[in-house]
Amino acid sequence: MIIVNLDVMMAKRKIGLGELADKVGITQANLSILKNSKAKAVRFTTLDKLCEVLECQPGDLLEYTEDSHE
Repeated sequence: MIIVNLDVMMAKRKIGLGELADKVGITQANLSILKNSKAKAVRFTTLDKLCEVLECQPGDLLEYTEDSHE
């Protein structure tokens, strides 16, 4: 299972959902879906822009953990 740690990085960078969505070029609704780990996929272009704006690596945003529902 992939965990999205976007909220952690947003807090570290002191950036809100609206500002980040504007800078990345996606809607607040789509960013919220990603932030809450509800997204089924993420485009590399979106991940690239998130890393650029948040000045981080993809591994700072995404984390793999064993799925406990097996």
